[in-house]
Amino acid sequence: MSEVQSSVASGVDRLAEAPTTTNTTLLARWYVLIMMCLVYTLSIADRYVVSTVLDPIKDELHLTNLGVSLLTGMAFGVFYILLGFPLSWLLDRYNRRKIVAVCLVLWSAMTAVCGLARTPFEFFLARVGVTVGEAGGTPGANSLLSDYFPATRRAMALTIFSLGAPIGAWVGYNVAGAIADHYGWRAVFFALGVPGVLAGALVWLTVREPQRGCLDAGDDAAAPSFRQTLAFWWQQRSAVHWMLGTAICALWGWGLMFWTPAFLQRTYHMTVGEAAAVTENMHLWGGGLATLATGWLMARSSMIDARRIVWVVATGIGIATIASGVVYYTRDLALARAMLWIFIPAIYFYIGPGFGLLNNLAQCRMRAMFCAMVLFLANLGNLVITPNVIGALTDWFVRYQLSEADALRLAMLCIVPTGFWATAHLFLAARDILKDQQRARSFP
Repeated sequence: MSEVQSSVASGVDRLAEAPTTTNTTLLARWYVLIMMCLVYTLSIADRYVVSTVLDPIKDELHLTNLGVSLLTGMAFGVFYILLGFPLSWLLDRYNRRKIVAVCLVLWSAMTAVCGLARTPFEFFLARVGVTVGEAGGTPGANSLLSDYFPATRRAMALTIFSLGAPIGAWVGYNVAGAIADHYGWRAVFFALGVPGVLAGALVWLTVREPQRGCLDAGDDAAAPSFRQTLAFWWQQRSAVHWMLGTAICALWGWGLMFWTPAFLQRTYHMTVGEAAAVTENMHLWGGGLATLATGWLMARSSMIDARRIVWVVATGIGIATIASGVVYYTRDLALARAMLWIFIPAIYFYIGPGFGLLNNLAQCRMRAMFCAMVLFLANLGNLVITPNVIGALTDWFVRYQLSEADALRLAMLCIVPTGFWATAHLFLAARDILKDQQRARSFP
């Protein structure tokens, strides 16, 4: 315990010190990993909590299915996309610790403000505020961790970092569902916002800024321009397929999950809390164990060959796509629950390898921008395209005398095949990944 206290105190005392180098202790590296995992947890919880209370928001603000998806998903996704690149440009050039801390405080405060909204426009403005902060969180955390863990352990570290996704989803779906049943949907946003402000202060005070590239070529030269970064990315053919594959995974998996609580509520006549309870252990335990198992696998000596990581991820996504089709086709809750145990863990286990391999395919001064690019594509899919396509299709199918439940079911089944599209890109990434990793290490 004294070592931990000493490490924390040291971080406070040396707030203004120069960046760290390769001499960082193992304890310090894992402390930063845990803190960045907390950042990611809060990001996921604040981002997806709206899908838990989608129907209550829809009813109170008098919205259509398309209207509520535009207000909750589109408002977040569009501004996330617009802000992701300028914030990542800053992250590749300036102090990442400070930017991440400020972003965390901002988006957490605006999450609480969402609970005060009385009109659709007020809720829209609050969600835009959440977006302004979150756009800098994940790219900054990825870039920081890539300078705390060497290339051979980066996929493992970023897989542990990705535990923030299942933990955050559990908080956003299940903890939020219980709060909503007892205190209403507005209380959910208050409960999630305050802890994030405190966590942001802790990041500012205790995390140190590492020297860029200190665990790679040691290159801390000026960052390449956006055009140079895009040109380099396009030459990395495996990075193109890997980025597209993981982004389409988000469109398929997380896009479907956006409407899944409403699907369960409508199809099986459940309350918000009851629908959340159906998937509770699947997010926290299924997703968490899938992420840990993937992290353990990434650390194995047999996985030094990156092609094997790609093959494992691609195969898993293909199997989970079939399971997702069964979930939204069947009217048997027991069968749907069984298939959800395959589908939900699968939307987590690719995240860690996705970040890890992508960072190994980027030059050290391009990592935040590479991360912003994949987040741009992923959020375009799972927050802008899928929720709104499902919402619009649901409203359209209702016109043909289908119930709200059956219309939503049919709309979600239209999205399921995109999982096979993702699988194809992931397999294609394996062809050139070894030579592309070497090119990234030797650039320029």
